Amino acid sequence: MTKNKVVITGILETLRQLFGITPKATQKVVESAPVSVGKKAFEVRSIWDFLQFNEHTQAFHLASVIRFDEWASMDEVRRRIFELFQIDYENERSLYPYLKTMVDIGLIETNNIGGKRKWRKKDLLIKIEKEEKEAQKQEQSAEAVQTQTQTTQ
Repeated sequence: MTKNKVVITGILETLRQLFGITPKATQKVVESAPVSVGKKAFEVRSIWDFLQFNEHTQAFHLASVIRFDEWASMDEVRRRIFELFQIDYENERSLYPYLKTMVDIGLIETNNIGGKRKWRKKDLLIKIEKEEKEAQKQEQSAEAVQTQTQTTQ
């Protein structure tokens, strides 16, 4: 294992322990940008691709309703949770410890303007080093797809 893989694995394991999350059985690629430097290939992924929270928990609800592109107040967060999950948190104080933990470990940003707190997800990107064999397989499959599309045209 390379040093980068060990560091990324350690970070992910720490996050899993903090939130009681389990690793995904299948990983879906949201954005993948292969970059080749010499013989090594890298893939850029988001931390959020690897995180999966236990269902029906406050952390799961918060991660589901807070977005990357807009700041959401507590009222908006509670409204979205009710729309998605039909769960009404009458006492919003039960959500604050989860938000605070997510802010402390750097998953969510907070903004305090005019006494109103608002939150949004941080897009944390990581660079994953691919093995040479995997990179070669992907290049070969990409070439095969290109060849097939050219012959059908």
